[in-house]
Amino acid sequence: MRPTNMKNALLKTRMVLAAVVAVASLTATAHAAAPGITGPTFSLTAQPAYLTQPDGQAVYSWGYGCAVAPSGFAPSAIPNGVCGTMQVPGPTLIVTEGASVSVTLTNGLPASAGNTSILFPGFSVTSVGGVPGLLTQEAAHGGTVTYTFVASTPGTHSYYSGTQSDLQVEMGMYGAIIVLPNSVPSACNTGLHASNLTAEGAHGEADFRLAHAAYDNPNTCYDREYLFQFAEMDPNIHTQAETQVANCAAATGPCTLQVPTEPYHPAYFLINGRSMPDDMDGNYSPAYPHQPYNGNPHLHPGEQVLLRIIGQGRWQHPFHEHANHVRILARDGNLILTPGTDGNLAGPALFTTTTTPGVAMDGIFYFTGRGLNWDMYGHNPASGDPNATLPCTPDANGYNTSAPTAINYFEWCADHNKPLQVSPFGDVASGGPATLPDSNILTNGAWYGGSPYLGPDATKRAVGATGTTTPAGTVANPPATEAGFAFMWHSHNEREITTNNAFPGGMMMMMLVDSREFKIDESN
Repeated sequence: MRPTNMKNALLKTRMVLAAVVAVASLTATAHAAAPGITGPTFSLTAQPAYLTQPDGQAVYSWGYGCAVAPSGFAPSAIPNGVCGTMQVPGPTLIVTEGASVSVTLTNGLPASAGNTSILFPGFSVTSVGGVPGLLTQEAAHGGTVTYTFVASTPGTHSYYSGTQSDLQVEMGMYGAIIVLPNSVPSACNTGLHASNLTAEGAHGEADFRLAHAAYDNPNTCYDREYLFQFAEMDPNIHTQAETQVANCAAATGPCTLQVPTEPYHPAYFLINGRSMPDDMDGNYSPAYPHQPYNGNPHLHPGEQVLLRIIGQGRWQHPFHEHANHVRILARDGNLILTPGTDGNLAGPALFTTTTTPGVAMDGIFYFTGRGLNWDMYGHNPASGDPNATLPCTPDANGYNTSAPTAINYFEWCADHNKPLQVSPFGDVASGGPATLPDSNILTNGAWYGGSPYLGPDATKRAVGATGTTTPAGTVANPPATEAGFAFMWHSHNEREITTNNAFPGGMMMMMLVDSREFKIDESN
């Protein structure tokens, strides 16, 4: 993103957050990661349940759950993993490249719903049991079918119903498969990646990665990862399905569902089965028994963040990640490489990761502060603050990477000590390139501390020891412990950032950037 656009994004985020706070009561920060269940043997059941929405509605839905307890949960650092009754999205299946995967499906849907099944695009699947269907073997009501395949391709993949897909996928029958590479390139455990791991450990952070690389390629190393599955729901279809199920249950003769799926008018737009602000609550939160996965990325400057993105609905969703583009590594487990044998990546840098239905993408996102044109740590050597005198020694790329445990690790050294304001108030140097509006006027949201600087003392550095940047009661995480940048990640289709036509909602989340001394705890 261009420097001017990055500044505008930061300012625009502050103003939009004010509306978010005014409309919704937001909770303290939770983080995402990519939780799921481990294999290679899985037993799933298709069942009905109700999904909660921020407008108070409970939407009748279908989904996949665990028929028996899974062999384990990952990442292991996330506690309280559950996989009982159905969930939307279905359980994320985590396996290793080359593994022989077995998925047994039990059909626990209402009898009137008929058969059901699972498709595993990109894999050569063998089926045992069940009854023949149009696309694959299907499980009849109360019956089972077992699918086996070799996880031949690492990366992020989707799975979904292959029976009456226009209805069953709409009802919530979809999920993700994450295939981890069977070997990790040595480059992922050296250099900057090793330094990032050292930096995280020095500040008490656990490692929540499923692996150290997305693929068997040294250009796919990463430091954090998040999984986002985008879908939408038309409540009219769900209501008709619920009504017909009830009518069939009361009927004396044979009865099957005849639910029209056109015209299609979705009113709920989901990230990992939740709408904003619910998607910013914790993973496995008891408030969402059938929607266990959240969506709230959190990172430090310089970290390579792997985004696993799947379009699971019927519409394309132009999702925009503020603060940088996303460099695409692969689609549907297929690395995008330059011709020849050099193995260099050739994927595009996307302004919006448009999620085509049924397509999965892996991409790398990072934020460094380069291009802001001011020192985002607010250094002022004359202040006497020991953190203000931290050195910035540029490496070959211009970043401060020689001291991984330093607060300003990965600072863009060209902006070191560069002031922000011409006439600042607070603990910053004068003579900067711009005069910004008073931050007391530029109202801020629940996570953004109101300061253009990173760090727990960022508010003090912006407005002085006795100043404040936010109205009382609007900061969920006190500036004494967190004062980072909050960037809104959201659909660029305005309708999709509403819940049942009410803003804010739908496909929105917050990406939080904090300096190193803030501990990112993705166990919640």
